[in-house]
Amino acid sequence: MSDRPDIGDSVPDIALETPEGGSVKVSDFKGEKLVLFFYPKDNTPGCTTENIDFSALAEDFAAAGTRLLGISKDSARKHQNFIAKHDLKAPLATDPERDGLADALGIWVEKSMYGRQYMGMERTTYLVDAEGKIARVWRKVKVKGHAAEVLAAAQEL
Repeated sequence: MSDRPDIGDSVPDIALETPEGGSVKVSDFKGEKLVLFFYPKDNTPGCTTENIDFSALAEDFAAAGTRLLGISKDSARKHQNFIAKHDLKAPLATDPERDGLADALGIWVEKSMYGRQYMGMERTTYLVDAEGKIARVWRKVKVKGHAAEVLAAAQEL
């Protein structure tokens, strides 16, 4: 999949919906470092752990001059419930169902479970520099220890 944006490329500037009903784009963070962490689904075990881990380190990311944004295709309402249920500190956004940011990044992919094919989010994290360029990419993320690894990379950037 060589058509996926990679290190040194700009992140496509596609609007995402915030849980409050507004919108957010990567260009809104120009001049700041940004972590975009894409995950499959709110309130599933791995995704919940990942969001809690990023939230636990939110102050450390802020101290490193780095903003956080968790992204899935869940609705704004589901995000609101997820945030409230787990007291999440990392902001979340909803990727459009079609032609969204995950599609543009090549991480909305065909998956298979129990012989059934379906489209789903490939758990991926991007560290974006202050100019909006991709500085690091973690593909097919394993959740354990991931947020701390991303924090270390943000502190070095």
